[in-house]
Amino acid sequence: MVIHLSDELLTPLKMTEADIRLELAIALYASGKLAFGKARALAGLNWIRFRLALSERNIPIHYDQTDFEADLAAVEALSGK
Repeated sequence: MVIHLSDELLTPLKMTEADIRLELAIALYASGKLAFGKARALAGLNWIRFRLALSERNIPIHYDQTDFEADLAAVEALSGK
């Protein structure tokens, strides 16, 4: 999908394409519409830089009991337990 934004709209924002991608990625992640990995990819950032961008905006990582249990099971499977 391609989204076209006119210069008329973008000029007063003084934002680059990268800025807009980051803001969109953060908004979609914060609303629960995109998972961390997909949002990070949309923003074009590595894990640490995207996590920092969320932290700067006081947006917590979405990680719950189910995620923890899945991670624990994966670690146990990899360790042969």
